Amino acid sequence: MIASKLLFVLLPLLFSVLVRARPQGSKRQGGQCPTFALQDYADFQISDGVAGDAEAQANAVFVDPFAGCDLSTVDDASLENIKTMREAAEDAETELFNPQIEAAASEAEADALQVGKIKNKVLKLTGFSQALRIEIAQGGGADRQSKLDEEDGKLAKNIATDVDSAGAASQAAVGEGGAGGNAANVAAVADADDADADESETADEEVASSTETASGSTCTCAN
Repeated sequence: MIASKLLFVLLPLLFSVLVRARPQGSKRQGGQCPTFALQDYADFQISDGVAGDAEAQANAVFVDPFAGCDLSTVDDASLENIKTMREAAEDAETELFNPQIEAAASEAEADALQVGKIKNKVLKLTGFSQALRIEIAQGGGADRQSKLDEEDGKLAKNIATDVDSAGAASQAAVGEGGAGGNAANVAAVADADDADADESETADEEVASSTETASGSTCTCAN
């Protein structure tokens, strides 16, 4: 009975997510997109309150700021900010929600945190899908489209779960004054910095190897 009810909710949601994604990813519309500022996780998280409206709340963070503009015009810094915020939401799931659910003092608190975790999943996946739509609009390959289809499928399932729990208490997993949210953001930025550092180190190693090879070779040039 529960499975059939969830399927009834899930199918139209999946259809609406896919239909909404296609025009934005493949069709250019409007003018120059505005810049998208980086925010701390505690400032854009949507897990407070109650379940049932996570889709609209997540869209307000990642999708609505680009309404009516040409996604191909999104600047590099804005796209990177979207990715960093999406990663912060993902870090919050593993570093904040999961341990706090395990350490919850009561079943009611654990349930509210679990509802908040689902809303956070909707937020995370909405950011991921929006970043992919922007990359597609800017000439991304077929792999980006297949990834978007995959992420939109996950998004639809979590939206359905949120809708099915409509009205249930939802609790955010952030510390007082946004401390927990800032930790998630710091972790996301650190991950991005580590990736850049690895690329730089690899490039330096390649240059050093090339230099050593050149200095150790014997010249057979004509004098």
